[in-house]
Amino acid sequence: MRRFSATNPPAQPPSPCGSPLAPHGPKPTLRAAEPSTAGRLRLRLRPTAEAAVRAGHPWVFDQSIRSQNRPGQLGELAVIYDRRDRFLALGLFDPDSPLRVRVLHVGRPVQVDRAWWRQRLVAAMQRRVGLFDNRTTGFRCIHGENDGWPGLVLDRYEQVLVLKLYTGAWLPHLAELTALIQAELQPRALVLRLSRNLAEATRARFQLHDGQVLAGELQADRAPFLETGLRFEADVRRGQKTGFFLDQRDNRRQVEALSAGRRVLNAFSFSGAFGLYAARGGARAVTDVDISPHALEAARRHFDLNRADPAVARCVHETLQADCFEWLSQARTRQFDLVILDPPSLAKSQAERPGALRAYHWLATHGLRLLRARGILVAASCSAHVQADEFFDVVRQAAAKARRRFVELATTGHPADHPATFPEAHYLKCIYLQVS
Repeated sequence: MRRFSATNPPAQPPSPCGSPLAPHGPKPTLRAAEPSTAGRLRLRLRPTAEAAVRAGHPWVFDQSIRSQNRPGQLGELAVIYDRRDRFLALGLFDPDSPLRVRVLHVGRPVQVDRAWWRQRLVAAMQRRVGLFDNRTTGFRCIHGENDGWPGLVLDRYEQVLVLKLYTGAWLPHLAELTALIQAELQPRALVLRLSRNLAEATRARFQLHDGQVLAGELQADRAPFLETGLRFEADVRRGQKTGFFLDQRDNRRQVEALSAGRRVLNAFSFSGAFGLYAARGGARAVTDVDISPHALEAARRHFDLNRADPAVARCVHETLQADCFEWLSQARTRQFDLVILDPPSLAKSQAERPGALRAYHWLATHGLRLLRARGILVAASCSAHVQADEFFDVVRQAAAKARRRFVELATTGHPADHPATFPEAHYLKCIYLQVS
């Protein structure tokens, strides 16, 4: 394969993930995990898959591979050739997953060395320059495929970074990846999080476990950080995702702007962030409902951390442990001025999509029943298998069927630090309806 060196890294901007990018330090190289005598792993794809990769889609499934020159190893660099035997793309190979290749690069051949990886890390950091000030110290630094790091997420909580892997293809490169992050971002601690399907095999093969501190020193399992001046804590070793749901930041700000003088229901509240924003926005009362006692404990702790704010101190905060579906079906006597419905993903696969749409309709119907006149419904979905338009339509249909006239205030999608660059990446959507 003809090789071209990566272009020189751009000038170093102030890093939004801690210290400035370090000009010196360890020089790791993310290498292909292949025997030196085996030769490069070469793949050819079926026509539809080839066209998709050429157009920028970052996934190659096992059934899309027409031929390969030999069995591939976990984490090695696979080179994809087109039907005319020209270089098309390269990516990380995962023989243990139906999603066989995570595409890293499409176009002309490149030399994958430390400079190339560093440039890719710098590019992700540059996309976030100017998005946040010192009142927001928790945000996403790398958003997987959308930032050129397929199957990998890096979140910042103050000086603690959390690296979450969704493919085992990164594991053979983890030492070099850790050294690169340390050298360039200089976190106080770097914590490893693993998707559920990776945890057991990772422990057996690589002696690594979910929640392991890869570098630095973690002072406590709960990492403090700021979001628009509010104080939060992320459970970086055992919490969901990387410890906090950073993707709803913009919607939380919108809820804050709508909450003055209102009684607010925050269903599926998790750690209470929506409710806390509502309180700072002047809500008279906030009711957080969640099935998890640990989540509700975090919600109470977050309110306590922010009691110095007069509006938060004035707000009456109630927490209820319950299954939200059951609670909504029985709470016929409760009335609110603002209802937030932010359930976990209700469609883990395409087969679950019809049931998820029915569930979203049910939730919107019961949420609307609890609204007073001029009340506002905020309904969100994080199910990638449910498209934004069909989710919005389901909520509108629920309002129409309930015979409640409404004004649609807004629909929203992904925040800037969670870019979505291919269809499957568009998971987050939210709609705001105000009833007459």
